[in-house]
Amino acid sequence: MQRIDTEADLAAGLARLLEIAPELRPVAERAGPLTLRRSSPDLKGLARIVTAQQVSLASAAATFSRLETLLDPFDADTLSRTQDAELAAAGLSRPKIATLRAVEDALGDGLDLAALGDLPGEDAQARLEAIKGIGPWSAEVFLLFCLGHPDVFPAGDLALREAVRHAFSLEARPDQRDTMRRAEAWRPCRGIAARLFWGYYRSVTGRGAGLPA
Repeated sequence: MQRIDTEADLAAGLARLLEIAPELRPVAERAGPLTLRRSSPDLKGLARIVTAQQVSLASAAATFSRLETLLDPFDADTLSRTQDAELAAAGLSRPKIATLRAVEDALGDGLDLAALGDLPGEDAQARLEAIKGIGPWSAEVFLLFCLGHPDVFPAGDLALREAVRHAFSLEARPDQRDTMRRAEAWRPCRGIAARLFWGYYRSVTGRGAGLPA
């Protein structure tokens, strides 16, 4: 399946997913229109994801807005000239500052974030997870929203797992392993399935999920 770069790609991917897994049609009907929500495949895109780790969408959006003002232009050179105290004043925790410094170092060592889109998903994810502070969720979300990878499902995301629980009337929220096992049936469209279940989660709970717009 091709990368998810446009609304047309999203629509085509959803059509294919529902051919592969027609049992997801009720989920799609409840979820409503899917959101493309692409970010740039660069430091700014990855920093948006780091900012969103383990906080509410509203808090992440507010912090990232301050970060955009602070880092102008939003690149590794500007980050290198910015003091940790300034990043903290923008709302970043010490672990998140350390992660951004590790990303800065990786970029200085020649890492090309955009070029990761040319690699198989597993290889691109491994390159990202080699950066201290970038875990599976951050790497997978970067692949989805910054590189448009079509076949990634961040099973560690609590909202996705809760959406799967509700959609399939499970007694308990599935763990990460069980969720990944279920998602195997949605290859090679797991990136579409992730967007579908985030949309379903928003519809069912009235709360946002995924990344801040």
